[in-house]
Amino acid sequence: MKPSSRSFLAPARALHTGGSAALGLMSWMLVSSSCRAPAESRDLVSSSPARITHVGLGDSNASGDPGDPDRAALDSAPAPCFGSASSSATCSVEAPAAGADEPQQSTRRGLPPPFASPPYPSGEYQGYPLIGIPPSDTTYPLTRFLYERSFGDWLQEKRIKAYGWLNTSANISTSEDSNMPSSYWLVADSVQLNQAILRVEREVDTAQTEHVDWGFRSTFLYGTDYRYMTSGGWFSDQLLVDNELYGFDTTEQYVDVYFPGVSQGLDLRIGRWIACPDIETQFAPDNYLATHSLLFTVDTYTQTGVMATMMLDQQWTVQAGLHAGTDMAPWYEGAVATGMAGVRWVALDNKDSIYLVLNAINDAEFQRFTVDGQPAGHDNFNYIVGTWQHAFSPEVHTKTESYLMWQKDTVVGGTPSIGPAEDFGGGGGIGADIPGTTLTYGILNYTMFQTSPSDFLTIRNEVIEDQDGARYGFAGTYSSHTIGWTHNFSPLLQIRPEIGYYRNWDREAFDLGTDEGMLLAGFDLTLRF
Repeated sequence: MKPSSRSFLAPARALHTGGSAALGLMSWMLVSSSCRAPAESRDLVSSSPARITHVGLGDSNASGDPGDPDRAALDSAPAPCFGSASSSATCSVEAPAAGADEPQQSTRRGLPPPFASPPYPSGEYQGYPLIGIPPSDTTYPLTRFLYERSFGDWLQEKRIKAYGWLNTSANISTSEDSNMPSSYWLVADSVQLNQAILRVEREVDTAQTEHVDWGFRSTFLYGTDYRYMTSGGWFSDQLLVDNELYGFDTTEQYVDVYFPGVSQGLDLRIGRWIACPDIETQFAPDNYLATHSLLFTVDTYTQTGVMATMMLDQQWTVQAGLHAGTDMAPWYEGAVATGMAGVRWVALDNKDSIYLVLNAINDAEFQRFTVDGQPAGHDNFNYIVGTWQHAFSPEVHTKTESYLMWQKDTVVGGTPSIGPAEDFGGGGGIGADIPGTTLTYGILNYTMFQTSPSDFLTIRNEVIEDQDGARYGFAGTYSSHTIGWTHNFSPLLQIRPEIGYYRNWDREAFDLGTDEGMLLAGFDLTLRF
């Protein structure tokens, strides 16, 4: 959802208390951590501009689930396998042996991780969910605390974990008020609490082939990033009616049931999940950079429905699903029965992967309705998205994503927020009509270079075309170019400075329609617990 915005009032430069406090705490932790163990020893817009209310997105980590911090674990990552055209007999990796009081770890059936993790947030190619990968054995401090309680043995036996993180950022920008339509660092020249996450989960074991298994994930988020996850019907009035800067979201709420006897394994997911297969549709710790691309800013973040994922062999996985439309719950007024289908392929030499998904297919008509007597509506775009990934080595890899998006009889800026227009963007009501079919399409590349066991460099480049301003509020050709560095002080603490330049080459589209481009620099800190 992306709220509209037409406010050209005083700049929103004040530092917000929540973000400042979080940054102070995490800075202290950063200093403390840097004095302890070295990284190598870790265990672990209206008729006016920029109405963007929601920023949708998509990617996966080593567990196959986007935003899974367990797979960013800095302990016991298996060695990548390259150059072999043989089957898993040559390249299979076994999980480490379990301790006397721990459940036995299943044996990995998929090809080995192609990247080095750490320092990368994941060692896996895009895939969501991945079948044939054992549950993670990483435990963060909150999980370990619970395991030490009287009920801890039961939790550990059932593989139930609770953990989370705090993510805060600071930025400086050439924009006066809003950094829209870039995503995540919303308020120009400010400190913000982007994400406070609490997650409870039981990872389904799709590596074993002996019995039906089940799992679940429940993820709760508070922070400025809620607007990029907002889905109509899931506490969405915070954004779509009120245009609040900070909000709460129940981003992931699903159950998995795994059937080992169907081909090489079938996972049935029911609930609300993060859409696939984008590079960036993940939570903060599982992305390569703190900010996200313009491409990501306007696609789907979550879907609610049923999705089946079936592994055919080590190379091929297929998917099919039925959901309520892009970022909408089935009970939401704008909900539309929507199909999805995908296919994932990995080369036997483990150097390349392609993941292609028709993420939404229906009549592609913008959904119109009223809220509190005001005209409102919701995006119902259809799109196909694909990602090609190549590993040059365990230390260097690249990911290229492209999509084609179409929608009929939509409005400028897409999904509106009928809330008040704010300096930071969003609000102001529904935009002008765009008759007929409008297209948005683009291409994005991420290339990563590991520089040490704790560090890597990321370069991001993209070009995207919004024909009629349906997605960003301003038509034209956009590009962005960003470079960033990631340093892991420990398995629990990470910093990511970056600098990027964003541009609309046809008109003023940045800082609420007052500038054609924007230079943005800053950093974020993530503390896991």
